[in-house]
Amino acid sequence: MTTEPEAASLGRRLLSRLDQAATYSRPGAGVTRLYCSDEHQRLLPLLEAWMGRAGLEATLDAAGTLVGRCPRARAGEPTLILGSHQDSVIEGGKYDGMLGIALPLLALETLREQGIELPFGVEVVAFGDEEGVRFPSTLVGSRALAGTFDPAMLDGQDDDGISLRDALAGLGVDPSRIHELARDPDRVIGFVEVHIEQGPVLEHENLSVGVVTALTGIERHRIRVSGKAGHAGTTPMKGRHDALVGAAEMVVEIDRQLNALDAMVGVVGHLDVRPNAVNVIPSEVTFTLELRAPQRGTRHAARHQILTALESIATARGLQLAITPAYEAEGVECAPWLIESLEEACQACGQRPKRLFSGAGHDGLAMHDLTDIGMLFVRCRDGLSHHPDEAITADDAGMATRVIMAFLEGMEVAYQRN
Repeated sequence: MTTEPEAASLGRRLLSRLDQAATYSRPGAGVTRLYCSDEHQRLLPLLEAWMGRAGLEATLDAAGTLVGRCPRARAGEPTLILGSHQDSVIEGGKYDGMLGIALPLLALETLREQGIELPFGVEVVAFGDEEGVRFPSTLVGSRALAGTFDPAMLDGQDDDGISLRDALAGLGVDPSRIHELARDPDRVIGFVEVHIEQGPVLEHENLSVGVVTALTGIERHRIRVSGKAGHAGTTPMKGRHDALVGAAEMVVEIDRQLNALDAMVGVVGHLDVRPNAVNVIPSEVTFTLELRAPQRGTRHAARHQILTALESIATARGLQLAITPAYEAEGVECAPWLIESLEEACQACGQRPKRLFSGAGHDGLAMHDLTDIGMLFVRCRDGLSHHPDEAITADDAGMATRVIMAFLEGMEVAYQRN
């Protein structure tokens, strides 16, 4: 078992690696590293080097996922998959996603240094796309492994008109072979991800880590409000069909309704105003609506109530409303045996097990279609995520690494028990 001083050293090593990975970013605040970007491509050799130290052989697959496999995994033995995503939001933090890649690699490297050989296959994956920032699609890498990738995603374009197909080709992979990535469920033991909590529960309870029980369901909609442009100085206020005023009222109504609900959250995260001129009445506004809830029925009921209210606002203001569903993923449960195994690992490291629900979506939403999933949360300062000030401590980083090491050492018994 790793001692406390060794754990502190592990934490410092992990944070140093995460600092290094954070330099692969667009200039500006925080970390901006998008799917198939130059920053993504330049990061790959660093991740490959970490995989080599952990005894894994790295390959870049057709979906842009860097996959590290140990010899047992390459031989086709039952394999546990660990990992997370390397991409970030715009001006995000150092730890969202990258923690779940760097930490298991350091855990495997340390076990290797201690002469411990695991009796099952292990893979660590660095998915290219989880945030869904650059392209309309998301979870491309994990859907590919799960065998649920929709080839139509390849036609999606970024803001510069570059298709996902062309972006992947620019990364040096062949997107036409993504269908070959689907894994055999009989050869996969499970999928486990380490992630910062992105919430305040662990901090409030003074715990370094927590065990996730389920991942939230998410849906997104694109809403277009159409009115009539006109001269801002000569068109009377009464009788205007101002799309921006109508959209503003809709955003406030969405916020009001979501604040009245305890079982879900949501956000209007993007607005586009046309013609976006200082002296012209806005003729069109397009905005996004994202809704999250663990229960499908709760989310759908709230969606109906919200969209009905938006239609009423549009009618009252003489505006046209078009609502287009853009994305939906149902919430999923973590496997009880993986929850229990992670809890046992926490106890072995002197941590009180704490179960909690994830209000964020993760690659586990897709991997659940392939195999059992489990997740370990790590405390983050103020529960802050998707922000340059995202932070974890070296002590918590070290504790989480110790927990994953203990989990890996106990995996064979847990898997056989299951």
